[in-house]
Amino acid sequence: MASLLRKVITSLKSPAPVGGAPYNQAIVFNDVVYLSGVLGMDIKSNKLVEGGAAAEAKQSLKNIGHILEAAGSSYTNVIKSTIMLRDIEDFGTVNEVYKQFFKKDFPARSTYQVGKLPLNAAVEIEVIAAIGDVKTVTSKY
Repeated sequence: MASLLRKVITSLKSPAPVGGAPYNQAIVFNDVVYLSGVLGMDIKSNKLVEGGAAAEAKQSLKNIGHILEAAGSSYTNVIKSTIMLRDIEDFGTVNEVYKQFFKKDFPARSTYQVGKLPLNAAVEIEVIAAIGDVKTVTSKY
């Protein structure tokens, strides 16, 4: 039986797991990178950025970009994202930020209001992305 490779990804440009929690920023398995939930934290202060949901979403997506890069992927290879919001009323605001990072051929996505996020964050985002040269085709039936 062939062994399978599970690669742990850590970007030094993105904050470490909150409070030393037992998880990694991302795992690569079979040319797919699975990112853990990413908060809008500043790497220098190790605190949430100020400015509410929009600022946190922007920082979260910047941090996601660093992790994707460390894994050999990018925003254009994201196939699924999940956005967790403290308040669903921030949906439109976060969408506007999201469109700055995902410009076309958008990934599949789920968005939820959750009871509480770590550090009382307004936003947490996780993604799944492919690694390699990805060709997008559109099917409409």
